[in-house]
Amino acid sequence: MIHLRRGVLSRLLHPPCAAAAPADHANPLLSLHRLLLSSAAVPVSPKPFAVEDYLVESCGLTRDRAGKVSRGLSHLKSPSNPDAVLAFLSGLGLSSADIAEVVVNDPRVLCARVEKTLDARVAELSSLGLSRSQIARLVPLVRSQFRCKSLGRKLTYLLTVFGSFDRCLDVIRSNYGVISASIEKVIKPNLGILQQYGITTSNWRAFAFMSLSRPTKHLEDAVTHAIEFGIKQGTRTFSTAVVTFSILRQEKFTKNLRLFKKLGWSQEDLSIAVKSMPNIVAMKEERLRQSMKFLTKDVGLEIPYIARRPALIMYSIEHRLLPRHCLINVLKGNGLLKTNYDFFNIAVISNNKFMVKFVDPYVESIPGLGDAYASSCTGCGVQQLKVLSKGKRDKRVC
Repeated sequence: MIHLRRGVLSRLLHPPCAAAAPADHANPLLSLHRLLLSSAAVPVSPKPFAVEDYLVESCGLTRDRAGKVSRGLSHLKSPSNPDAVLAFLSGLGLSSADIAEVVVNDPRVLCARVEKTLDARVAELSSLGLSRSQIARLVPLVRSQFRCKSLGRKLTYLLTVFGSFDRCLDVIRSNYGVISASIEKVIKPNLGILQQYGITTSNWRAFAFMSLSRPTKHLEDAVTHAIEFGIKQGTRTFSTAVVTFSILRQEKFTKNLRLFKKLGWSQEDLSIAVKSMPNIVAMKEERLRQSMKFLTKDVGLEIPYIARRPALIMYSIEHRLLPRHCLINVLKGNGLLKTNYDFFNIAVISNNKFMVKFVDPYVESIPGLGDAYASSCTGCGVQQLKVLSKGKRDKRVC
């Protein structure tokens, strides 16, 4: 097109001499028309393959996600292989949403050879007794491992450990590292350590499986820390401690312990709390600071009291502790609550029981109490509760 435009411009600016082409000189538009007709015979280069457009139009990705995924596929020059891969995945039974997930998590799958790689994986998994529908459920979860020859061997081992395909699927869904990590170097040694200390995976919750793919040294350190805190081996708390500590990096673990001490906790306080609830060690710094400030400054609790009831620092301030504390102050301020209730007992009961005991009996005495409390529990603040308090309040809270 650039050459065409230059040619047209040249003809218009420098028309042929009159002797050679009097008609053209007399009618420059006719000359332009003939030039355009002659250029139509020149072959036009095909439009280059646009990976990002293909990901949006054929794979169902959003433009933003396609832009990120396309960076690793810039070498693709044709849709032929990606088309074959998409047809294969669709034929296997994956939905459009599943296919989009596969492409996002493993963009290189679009470069895989269908017959040499993908068909081979399906044949291998089928030989393990998996149906095509089970394989279709597995593919989006195993990501790039679907292209690896080791997938069948890994899955065979996991099936023996967890007992069923559905159980394996749950484990992989909660922790991709279980299928991506080395069976010999990571998974087997870690399971050996857990079994040595009486920790079984039969009734683990999803987060617990994160420890299986952690470096073995981290798991060994986690066991050591749990023992140092005096947590009894073979108990559910010991299992929780080992899993929690193994997921944390050593630097994070040490930093969090130091933070508790900076906030006024003694080693005895910390040991008592961790023995009861090991996962307090994994709390985010800002949340721990806010919880301790609220419980000690606003509610007026002592650290030894909190250490023996560590669930207090795990509850949401905004949605649970603050609304309940303010409501109790409202009842006291209006002279309706004579008993001095223990704060832990107020915090730990279910919301239904709290309503029955501290809200429903007083809605007639304090109009709007129920709505104000319900609003405060949604995170909208406690302003409505503040308005309802008529007596002398504790200004640190309400």
